Amino acid sequence: MADTSVNYKCPSCSAPLAYTPGSGSKIKCEYCEAEYTVEELEKLYAEQEAAAAQANRAKDEKIEKKQVEMEAAGGAWDAEEIAILKAMTCSSCGAEIVCDNNTMATECVYCGNTTMVPGRYEKQLRPDMVIPFQKNKEDAKRAFAEYHKGKWLLPSNFANSARIEAIQGMYVPYWLFDETIEANGVFSATKTRCYTDGEYDVTETDHYRVTRAGTMSFYNVPVDGSEKMDNAWMESIEPFDYNQMVPFNTTYLAGFLADKYDVDAEKAYPTAEERIYQSADGVLQSTVEGYDSCSRDSLNVVQTAGKQQYAMAPVWILTTKYQDKPYTFIMNGQTGKLVGELPVDETKAKMYWAAASVIVLPIMYFICKWLWLLIMED
Repeated sequence: MADTSVNYKCPSCSAPLAYTPGSGSKIKCEYCEAEYTVEELEKLYAEQEAAAAQANRAKDEKIEKKQVEMEAAGGAWDAEEIAILKAMTCSSCGAEIVCDNNTMATECVYCGNTTMVPGRYEKQLRPDMVIPFQKNKEDAKRAFAEYHKGKWLLPSNFANSARIEAIQGMYVPYWLFDETIEANGVFSATKTRCYTDGEYDVTETDHYRVTRAGTMSFYNVPVDGSEKMDNAWMESIEPFDYNQMVPFNTTYLAGFLADKYDVDAEKAYPTAEERIYQSADGVLQSTVEGYDSCSRDSLNVVQTAGKQQYAMAPVWILTTKYQDKPYTFIMNGQTGKLVGELPVDETKAKMYWAAASVIVLPIMYFICKWLWLLIMED
């Protein structure tokens, strides 16, 4: 049978502990002289193991759910609404865009392909809410032109007026999650004191186990519902003002495109869950004050109520191909916040580098020569 050994460390200084024969039920640390009973040590180690197990469970489960029915998102389309909608599918990347019968997607917003195949709209959930466009096409064109101004290494025809005219307004699908949670956190905190004792500089550190608990409510935690739409783009142009959401009506689609969701609410929820979990951790930890350091040991989060909504958010988007690579410009259709990718004209880059070298290298030569003459004079 295999032998099993258990090594205990002093809770005060972490030095190894050993039982001394004849000392009764006391175990004394030979380094800091602290004394413990066997029962005290067993209790301390049991608490540490329980805390570690709870931390591992929290990492695996994130948010525990009570028997709460989360209010579902989306609804059913009316026959009249379906009749005025059509789908346009990109023959290159497969993106499927929805628009009304009077609007035409002339090119794919994601890859720039100009072959869009019309088809019948296959019903999905009807959005609950929509954020109407506040920025019009002229606003987007001005922002696009301003964004490219002064970019000397940009290819000459990349941002011409004909290209800018192709910018399109599109609604992007979002899942919005409301959630009420009960959070319980355990934190390790320290207080450090430094002083001089005779010939020695002493650093004294006290360790504390701090617990915090609270009930929190989160509203409109957003998760992008489109796999084609780069999450980094959408996060860059956030936030949207969800206070300006209105109940969805197909009237808001007139003249605009709408991306179909390919990430449903169930797949989107883990992203929202992670945001809520991290926010709860931050809120609880911010209340641990008066210590020199603080770290989380465990966090248990329990959902007590929940609701989800399917919403559409407005963006202006333009994708331009350069040397067979798509470059995307995207602007928040509500606030005007924008982000974009820009190519570099390699020929221009080489010319600017050559011109800079012609100017800089002679200057560097004369500076080095002057420094050498100064050294020689000394």
